[in-house]
Amino acid sequence: MSKTVLIVEDEQAIADSIAYALRTDGFTPRHVMLGEQALAALRPTPAEAAPMPVLVVLDVGLPDMSGLEVCRRLRQFSEVPVIFLTARSDEIDRIVGLEIGADDYVTKPFSPRELVARIRVILRRAGVAPAPRETGMTIAAPVAATAPARFELRALEARVLFHGQPLDLTRYEYLLLKTLLEHPGHVLSRAQLMQRVWSGAPDTLERTVDAHVKSLRAKLRAVDAQVDPIHTHRGLGYSLAGA
Repeated sequence: MSKTVLIVEDEQAIADSIAYALRTDGFTPRHVMLGEQALAALRPTPAEAAPMPVLVVLDVGLPDMSGLEVCRRLRQFSEVPVIFLTARSDEIDRIVGLEIGADDYVTKPFSPRELVARIRVILRRAGVAPAPRETGMTIAAPVAATAPARFELRALEARVLFHGQPLDLTRYEYLLLKTLLEHPGHVLSRAQLMQRVWSGAPDTLERTVDAHVKSLRAKLRAVDAQVDPIHTHRGLGYSLAGA
């Protein structure tokens, strides 16, 4: 399995320190300085090409385009985990970065060893190195027995069907819905959902949970406007209705 981590950083000294920490921990670093180079490196490639990275360390302030734009474009064809690096600590930046599909957010200056520890947490949570969406492969997967009947959770494919229709979910929408499906009828607090879904993003705010619940509801209603299976328990949290 590839252990390549792509570093997208235009400051050579920072990239070198990250690369050293990665090598020390058994990873293979690969460094590019531009957003376009990163996107090219992350597209599906022939078998004889360089191994596909299992994670991307992405600087927000790149010379050719914003790291946020790189992440937006990347999410059109890949679910590879992304950790943002930034010199800015504004709350709105953290929220935007996580909303568009980043897995974590590290503010400069930072400890390279702590960054590698976060990388390990994210990869451990993912279980396996993520594959690009454009593989054209179909993987048989078990359906969660506890999921309410109108839902079908296909964990190995990382997708959920609602009334037989696949939902177009972001990474965190999928993880949030998966968590609710695995605990039908249970009231999960925002703190519990944060711990289960955003465990690798410790700076995420609790209102991010509310934003993701709102977007999930909209996608479920687009399939069936007559139901709202996600229940809000004021002052407590959220639950998913049973079968």
